Amino acid sequence: MKVFKNVLLVLGIILVLAGIAFVSYGFYKKLTTDIPNPIATMEVEGYGTIKIELYPDKAPNTVANFIRLANRGFYNGLTYHRTIPDFMIQGGDKSGDGSGSPSLSDIYNLEDVLNDKKVFEEILDTYYGGEYTIEENSQEQVITSYADAKKIMNEENGAAKFEDFLEVSYNIPGEFIANGYEKNNLKHTAGVISMARMDYTQTSSAIAQYGYNSAGSQFFIMTEDNTSLDGLYSAFGKVTEGMDVVEKIANVEVYYRDTELEEGEKAPKDEEGNEIASDTPKEAPVIKSITVETFGVDYGIPNMNSVFDYYSWLMMQYGFQ
Repeated sequence: MKVFKNVLLVLGIILVLAGIAFVSYGFYKKLTTDIPNPIATMEVEGYGTIKIELYPDKAPNTVANFIRLANRGFYNGLTYHRTIPDFMIQGGDKSGDGSGSPSLSDIYNLEDVLNDKKVFEEILDTYYGGEYTIEENSQEQVITSYADAKKIMNEENGAAKFEDFLEVSYNIPGEFIANGYEKNNLKHTAGVISMARMDYTQTSSAIAQYGYNSAGSQFFIMTEDNTSLDGLYSAFGKVTEGMDVVEKIANVEVYYRDTELEEGEKAPKDEEGNEIASDTPKEAPVIKSITVETFGVDYGIPNMNSVFDYYSWLMMQYGFQ
């Protein structure tokens, strides 16, 4: 009888240890299971589907910005406004000509901002220099804190007075080596997607940093390898399906190329008399939609900065205030 009890005891201990091992393995497996990288699906009207794997390990803030814009429908209906065979295609500008930047309203919901003291005051300080002015019945009310704003919000229809609060453009910091970000070593090979930005290095080295931090929503997809871009632009993903679609877009008919202009010949103009930029498609391919599968991961709100006012800086150089 005693032997039988000992056997039962040993079996019980074995079962307990096996159970612990099984549960521990479950936790281990869960912790060590790789979460897939986000996959962006881009539908281009009349051209087809492009699938892009995004790399949050290389450029986390850039990926967060792209996902936020895409899944809020920002890119739907925008175009590829610049296409160059054997180089790249560029799109994602809401102005349609490469001159625009996204707005805070493309990232935030106004109601959420008005109910978040920290976010409200960050926007107030970063984009309005600490003072936001509301005009009503020819009178101005200056908001310098969340407490000021809250008083107005508590009035009847008070929140409506902040309807333009998020209608200000933003940029994101550049995640590439030239900007002091060493983590991103992704090269600009065929199929890589990267962020377009301003380049002020030819103007003045003093403001090069502003160009480095001037990306917003515009992106470009490489059709050929180009090492001259490596470390200078925020590459953040690569096409996994649909390179044939990218190639079709790259080869659409454009108004003209710079190389086609004779010496002294001026660029063509549109119906309104404005000069047409080189590499502009005659019929710009339309992005029907971009959606990103994140596999349950919330990549959050990107870090953002205000847009550099190049014109004001230039005027200051010539003594104008």
